[in-house]
Amino acid sequence: MTPVIHEQPLLPHLVVRALAGRRSDPCIFTDDRVLSYAEASDRTSQMVQAMRSVGVGRGSRLAILSKNRPEVLLNAFATLVNGCILTPLHPMGSLSDHAFAVEDAEIDCLVFDSEMFADRASDLRARFPDLILLGFGHNQVGHDFMELADRFAPEPLVAPDVHLDDLCTVIYTGGTTGRPKGVLMSHRVWQSMTWIQMSEWEFPDEIRIALPTPLSHAALSVVAPVLLSGGAFYVMESFSPDAFFDLVAQHRITCCMLVPVMLYALQGHPRYETADMSSMETILYGASPMSPTKLADAIGHWGPIFFQFFGQTEAPMVITHLKKAEHDLAKPERLASCGRPVPWMHVTLLDSDDEPVGPGESGEICVRGPLVMTGYKGLPDETAEALSSGWLHTGDIGRFDDDGFLYIVDRTKDMVITGGFNVFPREVEDVISQHLAVNTVMVIGVPDPKWGEAVKAVVVLQPGETPSEDLTRELQAMVKQAKGSQQSPKSIDYVDTLPITAVGKLDKKAVRARYWDDAGRAVG
Repeated sequence: MTPVIHEQPLLPHLVVRALAGRRSDPCIFTDDRVLSYAEASDRTSQMVQAMRSVGVGRGSRLAILSKNRPEVLLNAFATLVNGCILTPLHPMGSLSDHAFAVEDAEIDCLVFDSEMFADRASDLRARFPDLILLGFGHNQVGHDFMELADRFAPEPLVAPDVHLDDLCTVIYTGGTTGRPKGVLMSHRVWQSMTWIQMSEWEFPDEIRIALPTPLSHAALSVVAPVLLSGGAFYVMESFSPDAFFDLVAQHRITCCMLVPVMLYALQGHPRYETADMSSMETILYGASPMSPTKLADAIGHWGPIFFQFFGQTEAPMVITHLKKAEHDLAKPERLASCGRPVPWMHVTLLDSDDEPVGPGESGEICVRGPLVMTGYKGLPDETAEALSSGWLHTGDIGRFDDDGFLYIVDRTKDMVITGGFNVFPREVEDVISQHLAVNTVMVIGVPDPKWGEAVKAVVVLQPGETPSEDLTRELQAMVKQAKGSQQSPKSIDYVDTLPITAVGKLDKKAVRARYWDDAGRAVG
């Protein structure tokens, strides 16, 4: 195809450029060595050649199933340079989840972690006999990807002939009800996201980034801007507060990405008060709501180093952001905001008739612009619904304040309708989380013969705190005073832990199921 003279460089071109531009600089830290940019480029070349030797090339559909490890980054580079279409499989997914994605996305090749997922790879091969298997290391079911790559001499990287509207990834939503949906994302999406990140996100001048969140999810989305900035990657195989604090102190980490539950774990750890976090300049956070009270506490401990991003799979990562300086302790209400829309995206609030809401009113957050997905694979009706009226309907309910900051009130499916009154759990959770005895809180609707749904809070207390009727009344009174009697929980349950989804969010679906059984709640 003849190159389009005005088409911008896409992610494969940018990765090739980045790997060639800083030959001697450190790129990826492993357990026992550091890969320079030159070595990362050479290994990427070898992996590309290994893929092609087994019939995986431009346009091939490749899935990856692995724990966090440096090879996942190299595979991402190789997949882009080879012109493949990538589908990440979450390590915590079930066999049925993975089999569905492999079939639905028409996967040609599975790259897998030989230590953890050889059995899963074998099970998938049994279902899909033509599936090519490439394992990170020796295995009994497929090729040893690393040994195969070693057979080839490194060559200069050459970007594939891909264009803006060519398919780049198929990423499956977790789904709260029914089958997962395969989100079709073109090179345009990833190019636009990278531009916005490099223009708007407040990365340190010298990036040494810790990646404790799954590379199968949001963490992989920061690889391009970090690579283009000459940053160094520290991939954490798994997250624990001790391992995180040790890594930051030992390697003088300047940047990381955390989901809120990780921050809560750090705050609840004995080393929270004493750990050396002096090198940290930017903590990127998002994926789920952050308690304003806990965020304020972390800012008080570590300073104004927090940067929030908001997006979703259908328009990833960068719809809005709340910059470091906007995390202003003098304006505590703003800590509940997800920031202002980025200049590259249209953002509006629509009512149920797809009409704009009035000033200060809540409505569904709807977006359009270069970040928006192409659609859902094989689901024309769902695609049409999500992209109706010329907007991507996010399913999030929000409101703008007078200064243009967006506040996510809740998910449409999480809204509790009690006696005809709409209750947004996020707002109730923000009140309850202010109590010093509360570690984590989830608010849901439960069946009620009088009200249809009743507001219930499920609370994890701080270590050393014990449940009591007095505490329950105190929490109910806090909500009543702040939000009104309709929003005050009719009941509060105290639990030791709350379930977490595969992507690190509190699992409301799982908790709801405990109370609804077969009652058949109308939303997921």
